[in-house]
Amino acid sequence: MLAVFDQTVAKSPEGLRSPIPDGGSTGGGGARSLVDHFSAAKEGAVTISLGGSGCLAYSAEKQNPFIPRLFAAVDDIFCLFQGHIGNIPVLRQQYGLSKTANEVIIVIEAYRTLRDRGPYPADQVVRDLNGKFAFILYDSSSKTTFIAADADGSVPFFWGVDAEGHLVLSDDVDVVKKGCGKSFAPFPKGCFFTTSKGLQSFEHPLNEVKPVPRVDSQGQVCGANYKVDAQAKKDGSSMPRVGSAADWSSQY
Repeated sequence: MLAVFDQTVAKSPEGLRSPIPDGGSTGGGGARSLVDHFSAAKEGAVTISLGGSGCLAYSAEKQNPFIPRLFAAVDDIFCLFQGHIGNIPVLRQQYGLSKTANEVIIVIEAYRTLRDRGPYPADQVVRDLNGKFAFILYDSSSKTTFIAADADGSVPFFWGVDAEGHLVLSDDVDVVKKGCGKSFAPFPKGCFFTTSKGLQSFEHPLNEVKPVPRVDSQGQVCGANYKVDAQAKKDGSSMPRVGSAADWSSQY
């Protein structure tokens, strides 16, 4: 699977962009070129244009049967999902879905519930998904993204930033390398990314997530691994007192 987002809907963290060495490469020739390369290299690939916001693409070629790729579009919400969820019956009941709803439909409905009614903080919504997964969701009605990977990093999932500032995400590391040169890294396990709040940990929602520079075998910086900073709390992350009229969801 592949997603290329314009920086207006998914601004890449600064730590992902690596310094360009003398004579170095910044990666491929833009979003369209990368999607065209993906389509040519993957048998049966399907591409979805998101207009000025970016592109999505996916293929069932050589997929692992234990972590299959799924795609769905519901009411202008597009979602690429890879993996499986173990507590599907519980989530179907929680979100009022039919017995035929699969993982990608559950993620879309979880997002819609979060967007429209917001009874839970976003970190809890992702934490409720028990299994091996990575997903990329784009809501064209609000031009927002919602991206996550499970706490164990069970599904290969990478992200990077290309020369034009696009955020690139894929389960194929070679695709990300082609588009982003050295400005890439594994997507942080146990984390989710949204247009409005950037990268956050759903395992430790009160802590900051900090970049740790990656160095390759030639000693060159190439992207950054993002880790939870156990010592750094988010601003205003203290829990409200009992009886406070404050909205608790704002604490996440």
